[in-house]
Amino acid sequence: MTARLNVNIDHVATVRQARRAPEPSLAAAALICEDAGADGITIHLRGDRRHIQDEDVYTLRRVVSTYLNVEMAATEEMIGIAVDARPDAVSLVAETPGEITTEGGLDAVANFDTVRSAVDRLREGGLFVSLFIDPDPRQIEAAHRVGAQQVELCTAVYAESTLGARAVHSEGRARAAAELQRLREAAALAAQYGLHVAAGHGLTYRNVGEVAAIPEITEFNIGHNVVSRAVLHGLADAVREMRARIREAKA
Repeated sequence: MTARLNVNIDHVATVRQARRAPEPSLAAAALICEDAGADGITIHLRGDRRHIQDEDVYTLRRVVSTYLNVEMAATEEMIGIAVDARPDAVSLVAETPGEITTEGGLDAVANFDTVRSAVDRLREGGLFVSLFIDPDPRQIEAAHRVGAQQVELCTAVYAESTLGARAVHSEGRARAAAELQRLREAAALAAQYGLHVAAGHGLTYRNVGEVAAIPEITEFNIGHNVVSRAVLHGLADAVREMRARIREAKA
């Protein structure tokens, strides 16, 4: 069984917002990704609107024909937008003002009541709800208890251990191996709870294969590395290459 690839196109919007220009077109980027074989499109509507804007959510809802996944914090404002725009999935994430990128998984244990309320409202609105969490048994149990339908396991620690000089040092290799085992165990546990399992954060063409080989993982949300490669090699080829790597691992 292969895993779906949702391409996160936030950083196409980052380029656009750098000039507050109409291009590059987010809708055009989404259509190129779909045409190249992406199974879906992911965007993160942040509270500070640093890249994705409210209008983008509605525009992409109109043009995306595969699967639209919107990442957002569990706030009243965001829940209202999600229920109104009706993406195919909502991924609740941790969000800290001023962070460069998402710094880790949502703490569903410490914020249990808030997360459960958000999940209840989103599901009442007919939306599929995923939680972006660390591969921690306590977080997986909490995700099950709040009524989420999916967990997306944060792969940041694994990814960081496989990049640059860390990847060739014994300490980095050991850390990557330990984190990969943690991801395997978390994915198996989530599946036992009846949760769909996704993964993402920091994955690249070089390190995605071992994660894609985990049988319970059926979805990936990958953006920065795809968009980075697209700058030099073209978006369509970037999507095709990532898709091929995932399929090879699942074969």
